[in-house]
Amino acid sequence: MAASVQTVVRAVVRISPSMLYPLRQFKRISMRICPAIRPLALPSHSLCQAVTLQDEAATKETEALSRYKDRPWDYLESEEYIERYGAHPVWAGYRRNHKGGIPPQKTRKTCIRGDKICGNPCPICRDPHVIIHHQNVKLLQQFISPHTGVVYDPTRTGVCMKQQKKLTEAVNAARDHGFLSFQIPYVDFAGEDYSNGHDAVGFTPPAPSLTTGDDWYKWYGEITPDEKEVAQVRKTYKAYLKPGT
Repeated sequence: MAASVQTVVRAVVRISPSMLYPLRQFKRISMRICPAIRPLALPSHSLCQAVTLQDEAATKETEALSRYKDRPWDYLESEEYIERYGAHPVWAGYRRNHKGGIPPQKTRKTCIRGDKICGNPCPICRDPHVIIHHQNVKLLQQFISPHTGVVYDPTRTGVCMKQQKKLTEAVNAARDHGFLSFQIPYVDFAGEDYSNGHDAVGFTPPAPSLTTGDDWYKWYGEITPDEKEVAQVRKTYKAYLKPGT
């Protein structure tokens, strides 16, 4: 067995110089033509490192999205939000791309259709961390006028119609749950509004015809019915009429 192994090793050693000689010649020629080229050398380490960095970035982004999805109000207190927006609302400085000098009178219906995103999405659609929720009070307050308590018009904030509808629903839900305060106008009601002394709601006397026994309409008693028609009616309803009527 040992002899057979030694024979195989000797045959490989004899053949290997003849196989390696063309490769050495190609390496020498390539180095003369372009010294910057390193034949048969691939940057495998750099490619693996780039893929690893991309995977790490995608993992971090997925973790951030999942974290803010459960608690979207934490994003407005994070350093990432402060670095991007500072103390301004998310819609501050937004300008929609449009043709001509006059902006459109209405915002677009939606910025995201399936997997396709428009070129200049609205302030809410452009940031995936900005999530509309009735408990995200700080975000909702950015779209409410502090003087009137009315939600800003989308032509001012640039929000698309789909997100504007979600904003309105979230604001109403937040007010119903007590997260947002709103003012109810005070109305002073007088006691006369609930009294029966007013002519419109006071006691109405009965009609005179009900007390005297007269007909409701005076002209009704002056009508004389036709005898032929009366006889025909009595004949038709004879079985239902009492005797003497």
